[in-house]
Amino acid sequence: MPLRQVLRMGVPSLLEVSSAVTEFDVDALHQLIADMFETMAAYSGAGLAAPQIGVNQRVVIFGVEKNSRYPDVEEVPTTVLINPEIEFLTDEAELGWEGCLSVPGMRGAVERCMHIRYSGYDEYGHKIDRQVKGFHARVVQHEVDHLDGILYPMRIDDMSLFGFEKELFAESEQDQES
Repeated sequence: MPLRQVLRMGVPSLLEVSSAVTEFDVDALHQLIADMFETMAAYSGAGLAAPQIGVNQRVVIFGVEKNSRYPDVEEVPTTVLINPEIEFLTDEAELGWEGCLSVPGMRGAVERCMHIRYSGYDEYGHKIDRQVKGFHARVVQHEVDHLDGILYPMRIDDMSLFGFEKELFAESEQDQES
């Protein structure tokens, strides 16, 4: 299970639409998923899409237990999601901070739907169908965007809410030190 390099914003392939997976429960898919989990763990990510490691297939993984990058969020079950589809179940959206392994050191406030249904398949071809809210819904939307060639900065409406973590959150760090 080799650790893979995470491609960074500016690499043209990150802007491409990924191809659907047509074969499940095969060695190449299992190896890809194992590599993705190792890479996500090494970078302390909440999720990872195959295009982020240079594989243009509709495969995402996500899951959050304790994560230093997201210390205050609810847990999200560890999931492999292949050929995902999203249905928005409300018009209600929430502005929230996002980061990305392909945009290291930066954060931006992105508006996302608060209640979604997502479906797809696991690596064995078993159907997944879930309704989720909050951070779980945000993570899924963020990762599925990667499969459509969309990076979160492309969804930011107010560029004053985009920047380097250190500068954006310097005031709150100073408050904690006081």
